[in-house]
Amino acid sequence: MDSKPVIQLVELQRRYVMGETHIDALRAVDLDVYRNEYLAIMGQSGSGKSTLMNIIGCLDRPTAGEYWLNGERVSAMNDGQLAHIRNREIGFIFQTFNLLPRMTALANVEVPLIYSGKKKKARVDLASAALDRVGLADRMMHRPSEMSGGQRQRVAIARALVTNPSIVLADEPTGNLDSATGEEIMRLFDRLHREGNTLIVVTHEQHIAEHAKRVVRLSDGDIISDTKASTN
Repeated sequence: MDSKPVIQLVELQRRYVMGETHIDALRAVDLDVYRNEYLAIMGQSGSGKSTLMNIIGCLDRPTAGEYWLNGERVSAMNDGQLAHIRNREIGFIFQTFNLLPRMTALANVEVPLIYSGKKKKARVDLASAALDRVGLADRMMHRPSEMSGGQRQRVAIARALVTNPSIVLADEPTGNLDSATGEEIMRLFDRLHREGNTLIVVTHEQHIAEHAKRVVRLSDGDIISDTKASTN
C-alpha cells in the first residue's frame, strides 16, 4: 500500500441552508484512503454517507475543509475541472445501473471514453477488454433489456473500470439485485480488489460491508468508527 493517501479529507464540512435553518450533513470529517484499499462507508439514512459519497465523487462541493485526490486539491476546483476529474479519476457504480437502454453493452462501456477523447478503435478495444474482465465477453452486443440484473450491473462495473480510474465508487451496488446475484457481484468486487483496484462501497448492509477490508461508520455527519471489517 502506498504511504501517501490517494484520497485525503481534512476537516471536511457540508452545510445545507434552507431559509433561516441549516443542516450540517458533514461536520468535520478527516479521512485518508490509500491506493488498493477496499473501504465500506456505512450509516443510517441521514448519517451523511450519501453526502460524503457525492463529495468524494466530485458531484458536490464541501462548505469548508479540503479534499485532495491524487495530490490535487479538488475542493478548490471549478465545475469544468471537477468534470475532468470525474471522468479521469473516478469510476461510478450505481444501484440503478444507469445504463443507456438503446445502446449495446459495448457502447455503454464506451461512453466515458468518448468524453475523454479516445478514438473509436481505442474505445472498442478498451471497452471490450473491460467487459471481458467482468465475464461478459459473450454479451457485448446485447442491450440492457436483453440482460439480467446481475449482467447489467457487470456492464456498469465494466464502464466504471474502463478509464482505469484512481478509485471505484459504488453506491449500494447490490440494492436492486436478489441476494444470490448480489453475492455474485460482491465476489467480483473482491476479485477487483485483489487485482489492485481502490474500492469505496457505500452501503447500509452489514453483509455487504463485510467484504471490505476497512469499515468507516458515520452518524449525524461525524465518523464514529474506523475499523477493520470483522470478517473478510
